[in-house]
Amino acid sequence: MFAFLKRARKFLKGATLGLASFALFACEPTGLSTGPSITPGAPVPVALLIPKGSSDSGDALLAQSLENAAKLAIADLQGVQIDLRIYPTAGRADTAHGAAIQAVNEGAKIILGPVFAEAANSAAKAVANRDVNVLAFSNNTNIAGGNLFVLGATFDNTADRLVGYAKRNAKDQIMVVHADNASGQIGRNAILSAISRQHATAAGTIGYEFSQQGVIAATSQIKLTADQNQANAIFLTSDTSGALPLLTQLLPEAGLSPATTQYMGLTRWDIPSQTLELPGVQGGWFAMPDPSLNQQFQTRYAQTYGGLPHPIGGLAYDGIAAIGALVKAGKRDALTTGALTQGAGFQGVNGIFRLRADGTNERGLAVATIRDKKVVIIDPAPSRFGGAGF
Repeated sequence: MFAFLKRARKFLKGATLGLASFALFACEPTGLSTGPSITPGAPVPVALLIPKGSSDSGDALLAQSLENAAKLAIADLQGVQIDLRIYPTAGRADTAHGAAIQAVNEGAKIILGPVFAEAANSAAKAVANRDVNVLAFSNNTNIAGGNLFVLGATFDNTADRLVGYAKRNAKDQIMVVHADNASGQIGRNAILSAISRQHATAAGTIGYEFSQQGVIAATSQIKLTADQNQANAIFLTSDTSGALPLLTQLLPEAGLSPATTQYMGLTRWDIPSQTLELPGVQGGWFAMPDPSLNQQFQTRYAQTYGGLPHPIGGLAYDGIAAIGALVKAGKRDALTTGALTQGAGFQGVNGIFRLRADGTNERGLAVATIRDKKVVIIDPAPSRFGGAGF
């Protein structure tokens, strides 16, 4: 059970990193296009690489959720036949490498998965010379590019959405507070890049040792820097299983009142739901997928399988959504990089999304806040690219 920590308690070690229709808003391939040809009207072999066979019980549950979501998506397709083939990776990079080769040898025209960055990178490299693209469930943009696309929500996407919203609402003197670990530094860089792109102002960055004492020790420096740089917003990279509960308690106590300083988060502040009870997160901003679409997916999933999907289970549904929409267009080059990266994007159970030529993605996110311990959407997710937040 999630523990809400007071100052004297142990610091939690954080973790790192109808339904929505299958809509293809446009299908105009862009740039140099590589990938396999398909036979229009015939079943399309799609390989699904999941961490099935892992000794980790969490991986087993994740694998089942991804498989279920993909099958649910296929059942919702109209006019498209997907021949889904499941390949266990046990969560291992070497197994994913072999599974990708086997899948392509057996006719796969595109690979959906794996989840973990090392495994996804290994799978993509294994089939790079076979002209097959990989849509991984990872959110690690360091592995993206070439024939590898990441479907997971990225720090860059979230940072852009929140910084853009903050700037439009006169909260454009943004200070970044991050853990001095890999995840925190990646988050910091994403926020600083977003500040630059959105023409906001960087009002300082403060790192802290990833420990309870580290957070406590950094509090006075955070307050001093915020005052010196006239910060009117503080962007936190921490999540609810890490430093977020402690930071949102200590910083207001130090004098950075939420009434004048807007708190923002790079991670979901509504997961787990107990986080909503924290006094310090009230009024904070964070980004999330379109909640109405996601709720429809969860309800449909529960009705079909008797339980809720894993938080990233919807990525498998979205992957099939993109593949199905492209195949439905009836073109032989439907699964090439040019088709996958067409600019208008796709619609799935997490809202609109599109794949970029560099292998990253852009997702239409809502901006949410917490009021009276409940999530309130203050800026809805866009329904098309080019709208709010883009």
